[in-house]
Parts: sequence; C-alpha cells; structure tokens
Amino acid sequence: MKIQPTTERVFSIFRELNQIPRPSHHEQQVADYLCQFAERLHLEYERDQQNCVVIRKPATPGHEGAEPIVLLNHMDMVCVGMQNPLSDPIDSYTENGWMKAHGTSLGADNGIGLSMALAVLEDDTIVHGPLEVITTTNEEDGMSGAANLSADFLHGRKVINLDSEDYDTITTGAAGATLQLHRIPSQQQEAPGGKRRWYRIRFEGGLGGHSGVDINKGRCSAVIPVWAILAAVYNEYDFNVSSIHVGEANASIASSAEVIVCIPSGEASEFLKQQEEMMNQWLSEEYPQDPNMHCTIEKCERQPTVIAPKALEALLTCLEQTPQGVVKMSDTIQGTVETSNNVGRISTETDHILVSTHTRSFVDADMEALAQDIANTFHSCGATSEVVMSAPAWQEDQQSDFLRLTSDTFNDVLGWRPRMVAMHFVLEAGFFVQHYPGIQIASIGPRIVEPHSSSERVQLSTVDDIWRILLALLCRLSDISK
Repeated sequence: MKIQPTTERVFSIFRELNQIPRPSHHEQQVADYLCQFAERLHLEYERDQQNCVVIRKPATPGHEGAEPIVLLNHMDMVCVGMQNPLSDPIDSYTENGWMKAHGTSLGADNGIGLSMALAVLEDDTIVHGPLEVITTTNEEDGMSGAANLSADFLHGRKVINLDSEDYDTITTGAAGATLQLHRIPSQQQEAPGGKRRWYRIRFEGGLGGHSGVDINKGRCSAVIPVWAILAAVYNEYDFNVSSIHVGEANASIASSAEVIVCIPSGEASEFLKQQEEMMNQWLSEEYPQDPNMHCTIEKCERQPTVIAPKALEALLTCLEQTPQGVVKMSDTIQGTVETSNNVGRISTETDHILVSTHTRSFVDADMEALAQDIANTFHSCGATSEVVMSAPAWQEDQQSDFLRLTSDTFNDVLGWRPRMVAMHFVLEAGFFVQHYPGIQIASIGPRIVEPHSSSERVQLSTVDDIWRILLALLCRLSDISK
C-alpha cells in the first residue's frame, strides 16, 4: 500500500513563508521566493509585471494526456498587529490543535493553501496530470494581480482554489466587491492657543475580523464609536481634531482607533471626559459579542497642527450617511448577507483625510449602485473618490461534473459530503471567469477562524484533511483525458 505524503512539509513551507514580509502591494520578496523555488526544482515558471507567478510541472509519467489542472492561491496577507509589516516575521505557535500567532495575524489566509500547492510541486510521488500553480498579488487590497492577468498566462481550465476558510464547504460562488478610496481635502492649520486641553481618544480591544464573512456577527467597527463621540462633542462645543487613525486594513472590520483633539478648558473638557464612561456603557450594551472593545480618554501633549474645521464637518457628514455593516440580507439564501458596506480605514494625511469603503453584493447592479451612492455622498462634501478595485460576483454550476467529483472525493476520503455555498467575500474567481472562458473553479480549504485579525488561527486537523482531499482529487483528475 502506497504511503501518502504528510503535511509535515506543508507546515515547513508555511514557516518559511512567514519569515518573508508579504503585505499587499509589497510582494517582491515572496515572488522572488516562488521563482527560486521553481528554479530549485528545475520547473518552468513565468512572472508578470504585477509579480504574479505561475509554475508549471509536467504530469506524472503515464498521465500526460490528462487535462491541465490549476492550483490557485494569492501570496499577500492582511498584516494586523505588526509594528513594521515590511520587516517583521510572524511568530507562530500551536495550542490545543490550532496554529496561532503571537499578537499578529497568522497569514494562514492564504499562506496555508500556497504551502500545499508548493508541497505538491516538490513531491514527485504525488500523482497528477499537467499542473499550473498560480499565485497572484494584492488579492487582499484590490485584486490588481488577478485583474491584470494576460490571456495566455494560464492554460488550464479546471481550477482548485485553495483560498477558502470554510473546511466543510466547497465554495461555488462569491460576492462581488468594490473598493474605493475617498479623499476629503484638508490642509493642516496651526493649532489654536489659549486655555485649551489636549486629549487622546482611543478605542481598543475589538475583535475586528473579515469585512465580508464577519460583517453580520455583531462586531463593533471602531468607525462607529469614533463618529459617535466626535459628533457628540461637535454638537455641543467648539473643538479641533489634530489626527484621526481608524482601522488596520481596507478589508478588515476596524478593531481600533486613535483620535487626538483639543477642546476649551472648563465645561467642554469635563463633557469630553464624561463621554468615556458613557461610551463604555454604550459599547457593552450595543456590542455584547465584542466584549473587549473599550474607550479611553486621556490628556496628552499639545500637537502643532489641526485639520481644517470644514474637513472635519465633511468627514462627520459622510460617515453619518455611509452604511456600515449589513445593508440587505438575501431573500433566497437563508442567513446569507446579500449586500454590505464596510468603512475599513480613516487616516489624516498631509493634505487630505483618507477614507476607504469596501462594498460587497451578490448582485453586481446593487453593488455598483451602492458604491456610486457612497461616492456621491463624498463628492457632495467636496471629496474625490477613486475605485481601486471592482470585482464581479461569481457563481459556478453546482451540478457540473467537476464539482460533483470534488464532492465525491470528500465523501470517499472523509466520509461526508461538504455543503456547496456562495460566500459573502470576494474571490479572484470573478476575474478568472472574465479572462479565461470556460474555466471552472472549486474552492476548498482548511478551517481558518478570524482571518484579517490578530486572533487568526487554523485548525491543524483540517489542514491534514484538505491535504488528503487535494491529493486524491489530483489523482482522480489525472485519469480524465483532455
């Protein structure tokens, strides 16, 4: 009886990847690693101008006539909790059957899937037809890698996408998404003098999470209490804001925020301090699912500049009118979010305030309409809006031979059939369907909990199971002729 390869090398490769900084837009080093990996194995590879890499491996002898199979992953990750994402490695550990990271996101999304694909390339005992392992860039913050793939970069038309976090499912569809960056003009002004006090307002401890799959879990986006406390003070007193920094990534629910304000001494200052107790009471009542989110307001040093009052007014107006969270639940798929919007980041820059919005929907027309409404809101306040990414929704035929074979493989290897579901997160699949007519995609992966957060973790036993599924599926596909 043949002994199947274990996941030992998968985790070894994953640890190697986690020593390489790979935030979105900064994938040069990890792309170098992939090319060197291919060269070491004497495999053909291509690298495009977006740093996307495809590595091609010939079929196992005797299976040359099989249809080419594509293994799809992305090389970037959402870096949460890192002091310097461009240099800090990830310190991972295992506990009670899970792999986690000390104080940062783990990078299992999508590093585990990529590690599986590379382990397949490395092991010549695994039976497969012609293979293409494609790894894209900037999946987490715009999908520009997938959006700009050339028509001849990929040859295969059956894709196993290993970028999935739901172990007991085959993802057969995903929402479309539009990522926009809005810029409210704001020249820095000299800070006012006189009897004024300076305070640092912090919101910390939120669960955060993925702005698609976690959007309906009742978590507190730090955007909401920041708006609430600034609006409360704005409606009562004259005050200034020096800086605003909310959120960690465009694709995450904001788990933290920091705002520095100055306010007249006396009654106004006392009013601001009272907001701390009131805000913490409100957070505990409104967000019981997010029990560690809390507010602190402390005196701080004087800042040299403040943002223009008109810009602050514009920001508060835009945030008040921009949806945050679930906009519409599906009428046809029980318990599924159909349309949502997430304000991911707010930051004060040299000459503007930057606000990112991530709009998702299974209905492309609804996504486009909501994204345009949000842009119109910002335009009415003098801001500009830039569409960084607009990815179409994607839906497979759940009755296709490819998806049935994938489901049969789960049943034969693990003894149960996975659910076939459409998920409220965006996948690159929509771009692949556009670029490569006739392509079919099955998305599978281990159980990854709390992606895009410092609580991200992957269940080790499910990595073993998906690895077994992958090897069995590749073997079965190798017997299917072109």
